[in-house]
Amino acid sequence: MIIVMNRYAQDEHIQAVVDKIRAAGLSEHVSRGTERTIIGAVGDERVFSPDAFALMPGVERAMRVVKEYRIVSREVHPADSVVQVRGLSIGGPAIHVIAGPAAVETPEQMALSAQLVRQQGGKLLRGGAFKPRTSPYAFQGVGVEGLDILQQEARRQGLPMVSELLDVRLLDAFLEYDVDVIEIGARNMQNVGLLKEVGRINKPVILKRGPSSTLSEWLMAAEYIAAGGNHNIIFCERGVRSFETSYRNMLDLSSIAVMKRETHLPVMVDPSHAAGKAWMVPSLAKAALAAGADGLMLDIHPDPANAWCDGEQALNPAEFETLMQQLSVLATALGRNLA
Repeated sequence: MIIVMNRYAQDEHIQAVVDKIRAAGLSEHVSRGTERTIIGAVGDERVFSPDAFALMPGVERAMRVVKEYRIVSREVHPADSVVQVRGLSIGGPAIHVIAGPAAVETPEQMALSAQLVRQQGGKLLRGGAFKPRTSPYAFQGVGVEGLDILQQEARRQGLPMVSELLDVRLLDAFLEYDVDVIEIGARNMQNVGLLKEVGRINKPVILKRGPSSTLSEWLMAAEYIAAGGNHNIIFCERGVRSFETSYRNMLDLSSIAVMKRETHLPVMVDPSHAAGKAWMVPSLAKAALAAGADGLMLDIHPDPANAWCDGEQALNPAEFETLMQQLSVLATALGRNLA
């Protein structure tokens, strides 16, 4: 940690900072300039918050040198990490597509969806059994029955299944139905209790970025999971809130480049929730791959016009087939392959 003293700092102010550093078991490095004195705290700076120094007399500002997130940082793990899901390697040279309807509706709907995902080269089947909706009167999902339907159709097609966990009280049901990848949605990105619980299990976790979260906050949320012992984490960018009303969220493509630099963990993109409209999804999906994403999460539905949830953003079977063909060509051009 670096503590910058202001130009009016007295010797006793400097000594007070030094004493505080030593009391925590760290050593100090004092550099005196013509106008400023800079004090470096040498050691494990996690014992301090910058605020611990910022309010001291004579201190102008305090800042960390080492990032607060350690386990998920590329600094401590320079090589890319690969998350294994039933034999699939997410984060390697292959680009994986997770696809399926936003919500599980009926066995017939999921059977058609799973068959479509399998036929078009998708590798994981998604489906929401529990839906976090803005309105309490909107469709909230079919519940545990949805996990049963999702499991049956995923296993029938040989696809790992992905579903969103809303509440720690539902975790046992997710484990009972052997959900292969647990999704922590944008609304729960900073639900510390939930993050800690999925950190205690050995299941891959997709952590979506909150609609108003910084990249640092996103990384720190992942650190909660990793600190619990579960390092099987996949980040998923799904757009952030902006002032624009032409689309649901603003897809932050810049975040992909930054996250690939900051963390060794895989980074995926959900263009469906960013766009909110199916006609925009192909453009955003291709842009995401070009920016370096390790995979995509797509909303598809056998009949979007009659979907119970988010039909406007779901690709129909023909649109999904066309997009998968385009993504395959693009992946090859990027020196990767569509799994």
